[in-house]
Amino acid sequence: MLAAGGTGGHLFPAFALAEELGRRGYAVELATDMRGDRYGTGFPARTVHRIHSATLASRSPFAMAKTGISLARGVKQAHALLGASRPLVVAGFGGYPSFPPLLAASMRGIPTLLHEQNAVLGRANRMLAKRVNVIATSFQKVGLVDPGIAGKLRFIGNPVRQAVLDSASQPYDLPFTSGPFRLLVTGGSQGARYFSDAVPPALALLAPDQRARMRVVQQAREEDVERTRAAYSAAGINAEVATFFRDLPVRIAASHLVIARAGASTVAELAVIGRPSILVPLPHALDNDQLRNATTLAESGGAWCIEQKVLDSQRLAQEIGRLAYAPYRLARAAAAAKAEGRPDAVLRLADLISELAGDGTAGKAAAGA
Repeated sequence: MLAAGGTGGHLFPAFALAEELGRRGYAVELATDMRGDRYGTGFPARTVHRIHSATLASRSPFAMAKTGISLARGVKQAHALLGASRPLVVAGFGGYPSFPPLLAASMRGIPTLLHEQNAVLGRANRMLAKRVNVIATSFQKVGLVDPGIAGKLRFIGNPVRQAVLDSASQPYDLPFTSGPFRLLVTGGSQGARYFSDAVPPALALLAPDQRARMRVVQQAREEDVERTRAAYSAAGINAEVATFFRDLPVRIAASHLVIARAGASTVAELAVIGRPSILVPLPHALDNDQLRNATTLAESGGAWCIEQKVLDSQRLAQEIGRLAYAPYRLARAAAAAKAEGRPDAVLRLADLISELAGDGTAGKAAAGA
């Protein structure tokens, strides 16, 4: 039983694990919140169970009570579900949708595993950490870890979908200055609005010959698509703008440079495929998880991390213009990003699941990880 939902950052690694477990002959079921499969992934699960959940939006007594009631309802649902299905292992991927199934599994004595995608242990995972058997991490160094549970941590990387692994075989294509420059802009569920506001005016500041080279692919919110297209058209820039790209891994692989937020899945996919990026962490993100993710990749030389508070259109235009005429610098960044990739993460995570399923304890998994 996999527990995931809320955002693509939680759902996509669960998707990758479900694919691998299916190849190993396991029947996989998904417990998710009411938002379900809003990313259109066609999650590879035998059954999808809807479990009540809620995110703590504020510290007001009313909000806390409302969240608590919803989570308690979810735990009751999950407890009954696990009693009927008796899964070998329950694996959660962070966020509050994973809380009821993991807590219920702990109550029933079912082996449990948490996967943390970010470079900092998330709030829901911190609440569950003492109850689970193993905590798999995407980064070697993870912040906000209670020393008492440090022994449960196993570094395995962040699983990526098969489509990402397939795209990773495409070598980086040098952007020679006489040819087109392919720029991908993706903001995720929480960043698309900012990039619709920031990137078109930045590219409009480029010299005419630079604008002529640009081949932009950009994700935008539905309400921003037309104005984003119009801005590019007015600047004479060739751009494809859409709300969602089902073939995003293919488009990442085809890009010379990616501008993106620093969500865990985005950073993992950029690293596995090996593409240079300008990462703009989501400001005010809980526990600064995106800043930590971006900083880790930037320190390797695989990305440039620029905080939103210091990034205006002029600065962004300078960065893009500079990199568009530095093909070998981009190639070095692509190689550095790829060196940070963990294409075997899903295999290692599936091994942990198999070991937990085999003897019902974390001991064997801990020894073999």
